[in-house]
Amino acid sequence: MGSGGLELPPGDPGHDGGSTGVPPGAVSLARPMEIGAELDWDAGAWNEVRTRAQRAGRAYIWLNLVEQRLRAVVAAVLRPIYEPVHADDWVVAAAGPAGQEWVQRAVAVREVSRRKGYLLDPADDNVLSFLTLPQLRELMVQHWPCFEPYYDDRRDVELALDELEVTRNVVSRNRALSEAVLAQAERASSRLLNILGAGSGAPSVDRLPVDAVEDLVGDRYADVIGVHPDRVRLQRQIPAEDLFGGARRLDAIGIGLNLLVQNFSGRRLVRLAESGCRVRLLFLNPASSAVKRRERELGLKKGELSRAVETNILHMRRVRSRLRDPGAFEIHVFDETPRFMACLVDGDGADGIAVVQSYLRRARGMEAPVLVLRGGGRAVVRHGQDSEHGLFETYRDEFESVWGDSRPVS
Repeated sequence: MGSGGLELPPGDPGHDGGSTGVPPGAVSLARPMEIGAELDWDAGAWNEVRTRAQRAGRAYIWLNLVEQRLRAVVAAVLRPIYEPVHADDWVVAAAGPAGQEWVQRAVAVREVSRRKGYLLDPADDNVLSFLTLPQLRELMVQHWPCFEPYYDDRRDVELALDELEVTRNVVSRNRALSEAVLAQAERASSRLLNILGAGSGAPSVDRLPVDAVEDLVGDRYADVIGVHPDRVRLQRQIPAEDLFGGARRLDAIGIGLNLLVQNFSGRRLVRLAESGCRVRLLFLNPASSAVKRRERELGLKKGELSRAVETNILHMRRVRSRLRDPGAFEIHVFDETPRFMACLVDGDGADGIAVVQSYLRRARGMEAPVLVLRGGGRAVVRHGQDSEHGLFETYRDEFESVWGDSRPVS
């Protein structure tokens, strides 16, 4: 009989006095082998947790960017109003009676952080740095007449912050974050940062928005902003219309340029060129020996690849013939060994995007890995070394070099 008045179950049948029957009211105890049976994780469990951690880390970066930007906006607008009268207590004064509880809690956390030496950066030694995203939002909403001259629609700001609150809750409690919620958080964060005036303003951002991770650690990876196992996955993420639509300059080099020719209609190319886009296309000469070597590498029938390249060139010639200014749409061929395919959009400016593929011996262009590069002339700087340019400029220079040695197609 246990201390609580409940009878414990008997031992195993093999022991003396053992009976297999369990009397009414007995408490069932876990057998020793049952305890800790789930302690070991298999590979699937570890992969799932790593995926969750990656999503949470990505969401945290977005949330951190939004919070830092919102904190700067609140300080820029409210500080000049309250600081002349209330000095260092201007945040407490701005919170007013309605925010007395949470602002005092922030003051207390700041004091504890001071005492325990958690404040490593003197710039964070202020009450504003200890306010959470909902509290910053409350300050903004509470003083909206002060913010109204700078931001058009209060509802847009609040809706974006509402969407972020779900993600903030999940990340702060280390809960599982689904792909759908992460995508929603990234969209809301990007929209809110644009509303708050933190966008880059570069046209390439509209074509391919700057990712939060790229914004923070992009220099570690030169100017590579995307890596895709093949062209199919690239086109799922970046459709041809998003990549080429609205371009003011388009330079492309490759064997047959299927990424452009087969995925962007001739009608769209005509409209693009008529709107002022300068196009230069470099095809591998279909009559060259390099085409024959490539056919052997891929195991194609004799003449199959050369006919495909000829078809693409003829299609581009038809597009050029429909233009008022054919000189803005140039088609050349080259006779060298093809080393890569590259489409450079607005490669002459600070907002360029490039898609690059190396040619593999046994893989067609659709199956080869793809790099997405962002131009802009941002140098990569490493500690103790001189700055160096990224890959975008390398491929742009290579295009110009081959273009100089190529022949025009009449």
